[in-house]
Amino acid sequence: MEKSRDSTASHLTRLADEAMEQVKVRILPDGRMSRQDAARYLGHKPKTLAMWTLFGKGPRSVKVGGRIFYFRYDLDAFVRGGEGA
Repeated sequence: MEKSRDSTASHLTRLADEAMEQVKVRILPDGRMSRQDAARYLGHKPKTLAMWTLFGKGPRSVKVGGRIFYFRYDLDAFVRGGEGA
């Protein structure tokens, strides 16, 4: 009976590991990431973040050299409580 429980627990752990999706994003040394990476980090599409910015919603973004960036701590704050807009 004990061996069966261990086997079941092991099987469930493997299933959970397979079900977890690993998201890979590029974060610059200062914590910035591109809109595409920020969208991947949040689980949305880049266009969603663009629309949020257009309507003054969503996480804070900054424009650097004509490109839009998001800071990881702003994205984390947004996820925690919708802050950062």
